[in-house]
Amino acid sequence: QVKLVESGGGSVQAGGSLRLSCVVSGNTYVMYRLAWFRQVPGKEREGVATIYPANGGWTIYADSVKGRFAISQDTAKNTLYLQMNTLKPEDTAMYYCAADGDGGSWSDPNDFAHWGQGTQVTVSA
Repeated sequence: QVKLVESGGGSVQAGGSLRLSCVVSGNTYVMYRLAWFRQVPGKEREGVATIYPANGGWTIYADSVKGRFAISQDTAKNTLYLQMNTLKPEDTAMYYCAADGDGGSWSDPNDFAHWGQGTQVTVSA
């Protein structure tokens, strides 16, 4: 059974930084495609960043976070990270990590089979 557990969320002022972590346990074949999504109440879940560890660590980002966020992963620790810098109030959301064992969309939540429980990020002005 695959389990994803996020941590690192919290409250921060605009311009600050946070680093989210997501530990993957169980069958780690799902670490073929790893992603961070976020969601605010009343809106659809939005793709933030995706990494493909088996493809040389290729990454892709939403335009809204390019240059501010960085996704990475530590294979030895089975852990996914999201370094978030220069945070803005509009980054406030519940952040989820996601994993899948096959290739697919980087930003379609329906294309990821495994999810964490989420960690809240709140950015105040």
